[in-house]
Amino acid sequence: MKKTPVFLESLVTNMLRLRAICPFSWRVFQFRPISCEPLIIQMNKCTDEEQMFGFIERNKAILSEKQVGCAFDMLWKLQKQKTSLLKNAEYVRDHPQFLTLHNLATNKFKLMNDDTLVNVLYVTQQFAGEAHDPLVEALVTEAWRRLERFDIKLLSEFSSCLADQHLYFSPLMGKIADIVHRNLETTQDLSSLSVLMVNISSLISRHFQQQLVNKTELLFDTIDSSEVNVAKSIAKFLRNVRYRYQPLLERCNNVFLSNVDHLDLDSISKILSVYKFLQFNSFEFIIMAKKKLTEMIPLCNHPASFVKLFVALGPIAGPEEKKQLKSTMLLMSEDLTGEQALAVLGAMGDMESRNSCLIKRVTSVLHKHLDGYKPLELLKITQELTFLHFQRKEFFAKLRELLLSYLKNSFIPTEVSVLVRAISLLPSPHLDEVGISRIEAVLPQCDLNNLSSFATSVLRWIQHDHMYLDNMTAKQLKLLQKLDHYGRQRLQHSNSLDLLRKELKSLKGNTFPESLLEEMIATLQHFMDDINYINVGEIASFISSTDYLSTLLLDRIASVAVQQIEKIHPFTIPAIIRPFSVLNYDPPQRDEFLGTCVQHLNSYLGILDPFILVFLGFSLATLEYFPEDLLKAIFNIKFLARLDSQLESIGGMDGTQQQIFKMLAEVLGGINCVKASVLTPYYHKVDFECILDKRKKPLPYGSHNIALGQLPEMPWESNIEIVGSRLPPGAERIALEFLDSKALCRNIPHMKGKSAMKKRHLEILGYRVIQISQFEWNSMALSTKDARMDYLRECIFGEVKSCL
Repeated sequence: MKKTPVFLESLVTNMLRLRAICPFSWRVFQFRPISCEPLIIQMNKCTDEEQMFGFIERNKAILSEKQVGCAFDMLWKLQKQKTSLLKNAEYVRDHPQFLTLHNLATNKFKLMNDDTLVNVLYVTQQFAGEAHDPLVEALVTEAWRRLERFDIKLLSEFSSCLADQHLYFSPLMGKIADIVHRNLETTQDLSSLSVLMVNISSLISRHFQQQLVNKTELLFDTIDSSEVNVAKSIAKFLRNVRYRYQPLLERCNNVFLSNVDHLDLDSISKILSVYKFLQFNSFEFIIMAKKKLTEMIPLCNHPASFVKLFVALGPIAGPEEKKQLKSTMLLMSEDLTGEQALAVLGAMGDMESRNSCLIKRVTSVLHKHLDGYKPLELLKITQELTFLHFQRKEFFAKLRELLLSYLKNSFIPTEVSVLVRAISLLPSPHLDEVGISRIEAVLPQCDLNNLSSFATSVLRWIQHDHMYLDNMTAKQLKLLQKLDHYGRQRLQHSNSLDLLRKELKSLKGNTFPESLLEEMIATLQHFMDDINYINVGEIASFISSTDYLSTLLLDRIASVAVQQIEKIHPFTIPAIIRPFSVLNYDPPQRDEFLGTCVQHLNSYLGILDPFILVFLGFSLATLEYFPEDLLKAIFNIKFLARLDSQLESIGGMDGTQQQIFKMLAEVLGGINCVKASVLTPYYHKVDFECILDKRKKPLPYGSHNIALGQLPEMPWESNIEIVGSRLPPGAERIALEFLDSKALCRNIPHMKGKSAMKKRHLEILGYRVIQISQFEWNSMALSTKDARMDYLRECIFGEVKSCL
């Protein structure tokens, strides 16, 4: 008997199997549509949620996983088409058919493709009411399982879903950061990358941060100039990592400027917030934003939108606009939420608005919600109310009680630092032993920023804590010693300039404790060889803020600038020059250093922000360096038209200056022989002015002498009894300047650049300049009124020209 070929046996077997399962297959598929396309078309024809819910109810038994995903997508599209006032997410979430769709997704999510899975997760989160939605948890877990196969677009969308759940520090976000790092070299989609950069910014190293910035610069030209969202994400990333990287900010700013007509209130508000945080100045954007926001004033008639407008426009508005904003806010103030009231208070601080009625209304809302604020928000409330001179005992009593209760239960160094700082700003800044012990408990974990904040707070207590002076000062001084110990220990154990730079970013040199500043400078000198083109701008900026003259560090900065100038971005040059100007120091290779820096910046002068250009000119002027190209760039009509320059208002004299004024009047023979707060040509303010004739006899001013702290109507309007502004033969005009501690370097009695340049300018204008240092004025040698009177007589009538 002939054997049946094997392939025929196989064919027959398969046919039999197919026949066996055909009835089952027919039973399964006969109720499903031939194509899923008709159902999707039906969904796309729905014009409101009710139609969608009716569709879900009719077809729930036959919806596939793809159709379930389309249903979620359609519900979200319908929601997005509504204005903010008409959106009804709660209605959708609570509808029975949404629960049906929710259950269908729970049963079918493992069958969904990657795009559908992530999209369903996103939409579910937008409608979610529960803190822990089981479907959301299941979708996140499934997405984690598939993570490695996601492309960059899908990865960015999934990371945004995690960000919406505040999972910035989760292992899953860490996994995403690792995938981005591994694939960065081949990534070409800046739109997706920029979103990922924002979402992983809390987890990345400094090296990875720089890689992302470099990649962004490479890809920036690949995006369309209308890609505002990409530019917003890049700017937000720089804010998150506290990196004021001028080149990228300038490019983002150009995108914003070219699309300003299409920016809405929310976008403008966020951009201005980033610029403020990074201290990035864009004159053109502020002007355009101000115009557009002003046009929105009559259109914002709801508290949520008007608060956003108030916060964005208030600090940059003109007097009329500010008046309109405040009057409208007064009408809406009773309807503010706690979060909105806090935002309004912050804006009032930025506006320096001390409108008592509005402050009273806003603080009434704050008082109502005080228990719901977090420590950082309580600090902001304390800072703003202190700045606005708010005084209400019951409010501060409750605030103090709340801060102390937080402090007793807090173990996080940064949070303890925030709470202690807030308490130190209160009218009664006393801290008991429990508070001091809480500070001592977290000291070993503190960074330099925390330690500096604690030291400032303790010094404030010592200055104001008179009631507990006898039994508390010793403990406070002991705490200061411990702060000093841990600060020195942290600096001495620093083994990397990069790690130290990270702490310097949030540290203000002018508030850094005196006892640690020298150790900080010594640590920076230890890492001097590591200063290079990448970090030289940051190091220079920090030194500018310290008022500490370290010739070794400044010489190193100058050397790096000269040797590595081609690698330094031109926009970093003003920061590099600034410490030499502030500290009035010329490096050995002064001309080569300044010439190299200016030459490197020359081709960019036309695109620099006007304020930066003016401050650069000011810095170079203090160093007596006047490059021709820079002067031409500043002193031309086109540039001056861009520059919205205005004189800062000059306030009244402080107590010390009033004391000097009275003594000068006595020394010179009457108040009509001395003039206060004089404004000279080129707008230098002179604390006190007097005129002596050739016999060194004081000449009286006219009867229209200005009051204390006021400005004359015109420069040189001295009103002395002399025709014109010329002095009699042999007479001299004397400018007497009172120099506070900010006029000198912190470590040595070396005058800083601004004061030195002012002295030179006044001498060119014909003044004999007498500069009185507060250290000299408050010394033991001048502890009596008679000694001070003799001192003034010697300065004015003697041969002494500078009393420093």
